[in-house]
Amino acid sequence: MGQARRRRPTRLAQKLRQIRERLELSQDGMVDCLGLRGSLTRERISAYEKGDREPSLPTLLRYAKASGVWMDVLVDDELDLPKKLPCIPKHEGVAHKISTRTPHKD
Repeated sequence: MGQARRRRPTRLAQKLRQIRERLELSQDGMVDCLGLRGSLTRERISAYEKGDREPSLPTLLRYAKASGVWMDVLVDDELDLPKKLPCIPKHEGVAHKISTRTPHKD
């Protein structure tokens, strides 16, 4: 008997990329920021940000600590990251607003 796949946060990859960009880090810089040089690569960071792979819970905790947000903010699709990172004190996230506007076309 097979097992059903576990539900995955749909916005996790986007949030991980936002964290790196708001901290103004390259993918290699993110590896160093997480303190995982030697066990994590730039390619793995890229896979996380594209949604091809999902980080382990300990790695996700390191992302949360580096950005100063609770882990809930990373995995809860109903919460957005704050605009400014890292947050001190830790930030509980911002309620996600679903846009009803049509995207502007250039």
